[in-house]
Amino acid sequence: MRSKFQPLNTLRNQIFIGFILVMLIMMSVAGAFIYLNVSHLLKDSAERHIGQTAVQASGRLDALIGQMDSLTEQVANHPSVQHILLEERNGGKVTFGQRQSLLQVMHSYQAYMPSVGSLELYTAEGKMLFPIREGSLEDRIGQADIREANEMKGRLVWIGIDPENPQSLLAIRQVSLVDRWFSRGGYLITRMERSYFGLNGTSATHEEANETMLLVDRRGQLLSGEPMSQTNLLDVLHSKTQTVHIGEREYVKAVQQSERTGWSLLILIPVSVVTEGITVLRTTLIISASLGAVLFLFMSFMLSTLITRPIGHLIQAMRRSREGALALNPEPAAAVELRELNAEYNTMIVDINELIRVICEKEALQSQTELKALQAQINPHFLFNTLDAFNWSLQEKGEEELAGLMVSMSRLFRYVIEPAHHDSWVTLGEEIAQARRYLELMEMRLGERLSWQIHMPPGAARIPLPKLLIQPILENAILHGVENRIGNGRVEIRITPSARLGWTRIEVVDNGPGMTQEELAAVRTALIEGSACQSKGTGMGLVNVQRRLALYYDSASYPTDGVLIYSAVQEGTVVAFEIPDEYGGR
Repeated sequence: MRSKFQPLNTLRNQIFIGFILVMLIMMSVAGAFIYLNVSHLLKDSAERHIGQTAVQASGRLDALIGQMDSLTEQVANHPSVQHILLEERNGGKVTFGQRQSLLQVMHSYQAYMPSVGSLELYTAEGKMLFPIREGSLEDRIGQADIREANEMKGRLVWIGIDPENPQSLLAIRQVSLVDRWFSRGGYLITRMERSYFGLNGTSATHEEANETMLLVDRRGQLLSGEPMSQTNLLDVLHSKTQTVHIGEREYVKAVQQSERTGWSLLILIPVSVVTEGITVLRTTLIISASLGAVLFLFMSFMLSTLITRPIGHLIQAMRRSREGALALNPEPAAAVELRELNAEYNTMIVDINELIRVICEKEALQSQTELKALQAQINPHFLFNTLDAFNWSLQEKGEEELAGLMVSMSRLFRYVIEPAHHDSWVTLGEEIAQARRYLELMEMRLGERLSWQIHMPPGAARIPLPKLLIQPILENAILHGVENRIGNGRVEIRITPSARLGWTRIEVVDNGPGMTQEELAAVRTALIEGSACQSKGTGMGLVNVQRRLALYYDSASYPTDGVLIYSAVQEGTVVAFEIPDEYGGR
């Protein structure tokens, strides 16, 4: 499957698909962000609108309730009503004429508020005084409403729907006798038409906004508004969510509860009305996204082609170069970066052609050099073979001492001329063996004038070091020390552990004439500057050792002074240096 789509895995397709994915992600995120935020704003606006409507309607409801409360309070405090109830309370009997006199009082208040259907007056024991007919308070309303009226002590209590007439609403208040210390004197029931709370007609915008306004009592009974079938209004009122389902529709609700009556004003608006603007927004976003996607696809295709076409031409030029034709690519590019890439390729082709020419010349020269090197290898072998011939000839003549001298010379030359190892590293034991051979030869030349001694701990023989570090110092000790001394000379090689952990100190000591302070300062200056000292010999051997120590060992861990020289007149000279025990290798 992967190999099937491999031809499609081109740079242009990658750029094209990458741009598309970025566009889709950005447009999706932006569209979702705009849609969610605008939806939230529209819902908040609708909820605020419903809340304001509820507050306005609640204010009007409180005003109507206040009017009814004021009316019933005036009736309860009317002198005729107070007199009749006081006389009844004091044990007197209310005459028919007194009861008939209440008719004019009640009609005057009903004329003031036409919505009041009737006013009913009862004694403290629940006997009906007005209208003039037989009846009792317990037959009219329930005991719970009577107890609540007693607990409210003269304040209006809203009962709700009239049991005798569902189109009417009832309210009751206890009548307090002013002349009897505001004790209970009776009860006043007010019956009013349900249209008194016709809140749906308060604003012309309600029908336009498809709002439904309902007045619900504490028992969940609908007091005003269009009835909604198969709906438990108590569940709607007590729902903790802002949206509720009624039937097959979803509504946004707002609830305002009256403190005087305990009734709740419920306002409902369909969610479809609230989200009508969201639908328009969603359609606009979809259309805009579609047009943007088409335009972005076209621009992405053009841009990817503009980028990859010069690269394709450059690839073809590289393929021709692989076949052997290192030719320049003259194809121009529109982008600055691609033009620079093409220019760098052309420069590389020019450099490669030049490099090929130089390599061909070097190969020809190297062939000639190898021939000369093979010829030069004959010279040291000729020297070694000649020394071996002398050795055998001397042994045949019985010159064992001279024969040993030839062997030592042969080994000395082999150690110096032929590298014992690929990287010119040896062990300290091998270096000391070479120094021992050199001292033996010098002892045969100088005779009793030279005595020497080597001090080396057994464990120091394995320490690696660059080849021929000790011999140049040893040559200087014999040349400038022993040979310039009158009488016997002595040379010592001391190998001791350094004061620094993991380092070894190598000293070459002679008892020669030594150097003055000026000569010593000149030698030290020559070592620092890397030039030969002309005061005593060439000084090239010490400079060579100094340079090789700096090259072979890390300058960060090796002492900056390198070769150390101590000397005094008629006391001899000490040349020392230090090497790490575990550094480098062979």
